Amino acid sequence: MSPAARPRLRTVALTAALALTATGLTATALAGPAAASGRTVFVPGVTVNADRTATFPLRTGRYADGRTVDYVVIEASTSSAAAKYGVGVVNKLANTGRAASQAVTLDKGTVVFSGTVDFSPVHAVAGTPGTGWPPVVATPGSRGDAGYSPIVRLPDGSYLNAPQIGNGTGLHDKVVRIDRAKKTVTLALTDGFARGDAVVYLSTDATAEGPAALEGSTYAPRLNAAPSPGDDSTASARASLAAFVNGPTGSPATRQGINSALLGEGDPLNVLAWTPNQGRYSPLWDVHLTEWAAGTTPKRVTRFADVEDLADDHAVTAPGGGVWGPSDVIVNCPIIATA
Repeated sequence: MSPAARPRLRTVALTAALALTATGLTATALAGPAAASGRTVFVPGVTVNADRTATFPLRTGRYADGRTVDYVVIEASTSSAAAKYGVGVVNKLANTGRAASQAVTLDKGTVVFSGTVDFSPVHAVAGTPGTGWPPVVATPGSRGDAGYSPIVRLPDGSYLNAPQIGNGTGLHDKVVRIDRAKKTVTLALTDGFARGDAVVYLSTDATAEGPAALEGSTYAPRLNAAPSPGDDSTASARASLAAFVNGPTGSPATRQGINSALLGEGDPLNVLAWTPNQGRYSPLWDVHLTEWAAGTTPKRVTRFADVEDLADDHAVTAPGGGVWGPSDVIVNCPIIATA
């Protein structure tokens, strides 16, 4: 399938197709972050391609009823699990807990999942005419059942970030192409910022239907039990993310926000607090929906600390003018590379 034909957003009228960014880097498994051309790939074993995608090892497991399921492994909570699956360590995954993860078993090395995903729904997104925000249609293209979480708990107690990307019901909307002979899958990436730098991340799951639709992700409500809203310390499973709902529009150099994305201008350019080489990083982003206050002039922001300062100055609020803070939504968006 060509990049232009990939099934990211199968949408209705006024739909915004979210743009992607491109890098051309390869990380070496278990070698740590790889740098080339001044850019860094954070996920071992992944190739970031020039067509604004990343290629991952394709893994196939099964459900308890014998059906097969495709998945990827992106991060692990322990060095032993990271070595086994050829990925990097994210310590905060260990804080996810039983309520927010799904237990899996191993059958001669094959992962047997307890939760499943329905990839058959039609992914639909449409924004308010003229303003973009709020969306008037937001339907996720895949839905996890009550047992599904992208964070799986292995029999030894280790945790993996292992989202399901396909089964007999269809494929995840981020899938661009699968090469079963080479055992690889290529997934679409999303633009954002972390600590002032442009990054690309992979958005696979969200705990509310609206964000799942906007991100082209699987609706995974079980994940919302991960501790704790408003806490991105090393004791939490979450890290902080700001998503502007009414950012600047028009110019590619200054635009930002969900409204801009819904107007068809590109990705929302969310602001992530940490990068994968920092101890407070987690792929489980604690979304802070952020609205520029009346009378202020929206601008592009690239550091989460600057959003906090704007909130302290009452320049930004929660949508509708409430107190700025966590919106009780998690998006599973591991940062793949700097852009």
